[in-house]
Amino acid sequence: MSELLEIVIISLWISGTALLLSLLWSIPIALTLGLRRFRGRGTLISFFNAMLGIPTVALGLILYLILSRGGPLGILGLLYTPTAIIIGQAILITPIIVSLLTSAIEAVDPEIMNLARTLGASERQASLAVLGEARKGGILAGVAAFNRAVSELGIALMLGGGIAGWTRVMSTEIQRATGAGEFLLSIQLAAVLLTIVFALTFLMNLLRRD
Repeated sequence: MSELLEIVIISLWISGTALLLSLLWSIPIALTLGLRRFRGRGTLISFFNAMLGIPTVALGLILYLILSRGGPLGILGLLYTPTAIIIGQAILITPIIVSLLTSAIEAVDPEIMNLARTLGASERQASLAVLGEARKGGILAGVAAFNRAVSELGIALMLGGGIAGWTRVMSTEIQRATGAGEFLLSIQLAAVLLTIVFALTFLMNLLRRD
């Protein structure tokens, strides 16, 4: 049981950190795409929408080549560390957050921002007001992104290596345990993973009804 709990905690910590990291750049990008009109905007939106279906193994391979000893960032020694998985997952879920949040922002009544300006709000404050109105879409984006991160295998395996007590997360351990014939552990981890995904999705649906 202690091994199971350790794997679950590591998984939640890595994917939760990846979500927070991705939000740092995804929210400004979504606000820019949702509120501004500029040349190339449609192309950027199409790019993020297309990236929703990027295979995790493909992204994992690209990042592996970048972070490996012979790669441009190999000197940092990030390969086979939690940091490498966090970076990979953060990049993976960025299109999810940007696409869903941009759509939510575009659905907000434009008068909200105009009203905020009329009341003396700065551009930043007016943008935050719009973001607040799009919070339900933001919740959807966050939950969908986290579920994608915590359940993916390719990046976690290629960048983390499944090192016990260090980079072994639920998805990689399910794959390892199944191959080793440890089916009880695989089933337990799969049950925990599904419970987390379904619980977050159920909670998201409740919040969106309010």
